[in-house]
Amino acid sequence: MHAVLDAILRRFVTIGRLTVWWPDGSRTTYGSDDEPQVAMRLRDTRTVRRLVLNPSLAAGEEYVEGRLVVEDGRLYDLLDVLLASRDDAPTAHPVMRLRERLGALTRRLDQYNPAARSRRNVAHHYDLNGRLYSLFLDRDWQYSCAYFATGDETLEEAQAAKKRHIAAKLCLDRPGLRVLDIGCGWGGMALTLARDFGAHVTGVTLSQEQLQAARARAVAEGLDDRVRFELRDYRAVTEQFDRIVSVGMFEHVGVGHFGEFFNTVARCLKRDGVALVHAIGRSDGPGGTNKWMQKYIFPGGYSPALSEVLPGIERSGLMTTDIEILRLHYAKTLRHWRRRFAANRDAITALYDERFCRMFEFYLAASEITFRRCGHLVWQAQLAHDQTAVPLTRDYVAAAEAMRPVGQVAQAADPLGR
Repeated sequence: MHAVLDAILRRFVTIGRLTVWWPDGSRTTYGSDDEPQVAMRLRDTRTVRRLVLNPSLAAGEEYVEGRLVVEDGRLYDLLDVLLASRDDAPTAHPVMRLRERLGALTRRLDQYNPAARSRRNVAHHYDLNGRLYSLFLDRDWQYSCAYFATGDETLEEAQAAKKRHIAAKLCLDRPGLRVLDIGCGWGGMALTLARDFGAHVTGVTLSQEQLQAARARAVAEGLDDRVRFELRDYRAVTEQFDRIVSVGMFEHVGVGHFGEFFNTVARCLKRDGVALVHAIGRSDGPGGTNKWMQKYIFPGGYSPALSEVLPGIERSGLMTTDIEILRLHYAKTLRHWRRRFAANRDAITALYDERFCRMFEFYLAASEITFRRCGHLVWQAQLAHDQTAVPLTRDYVAAAEAMRPVGQVAQAADPLGR
């Protein structure tokens, strides 16, 4: 398999330089003298074989288990070299091409997410020790793409700006509006809408850990009379609301359930209401979830192309009143998370172990590069039943943001009292 992987890498590495130390002690260099430059050591022949037969899964697994070792450079550099060359992968790595075709055939099964399975999938990632998230997220525990107006904002400023930007698109023109937050996380968005905009918010989640933290925060801030958090699947919501928001949850719906999601939004949104969905997407058309990410990080997850999303909106009877694409905002967000994770690595190792840290580092680095190199983006879709529910132009968004600078968007109380 040494000769096979060598031949693949000679065709595959087209950007940057990769040096490979083989199990027999020999060394081969691939690519050019351009940046990034990195070296890796493959400790045994099993690792070589797996990188030939199932590279999308094996690269992450072998790194986490310590059989693929970054010798010179950083993990980020290694993934950057490999993912930067991904456009050449179909011809350079025929096994990868075959597996991607098979993945396209099975993706609906992989993303089959009825309520019970959705709850298990959510627990896999979001019911981890809450202390973990406090060590790399911002103080409000926003676990989704921040909004960088200039690119120089701190993580706290950019996450506050994200909430302000979404609130502006929800047209919260009067206090007392009833808002549904689908996939409310640790409650940061719901608490902000209640505290800063006078809304009455119902947040739904499938994570027990998030539910407990969100409820505790509402009580601590004296907002439990205006914010209610529930352990409930979005499909079980039957009430109607003036506004609906969903941030970073749609990626867990699954392509076969897009109709259910938007039918729920249409059913629960009042005729004069406004909804805003913020989610990860892809610019290069329908695809599939990386097998390692699917197995270890987000089972059942998928970031869709807009061409897959819009038909579900259309069939629900909702009107798309605005779509905005955020391109490098998530890459910047992930860079902040990676740096905070690295700064607190010892504390995270104490919570879990070295293997867990390597898994999470692989996830964060690969995700950032995916947004920088591989066509991933964030889209925000504003929806309504009535085309007069929102102003005729986008000017109102900037005007609403100007009335409430980022510094005036209060930060919620820290869940762990940091």
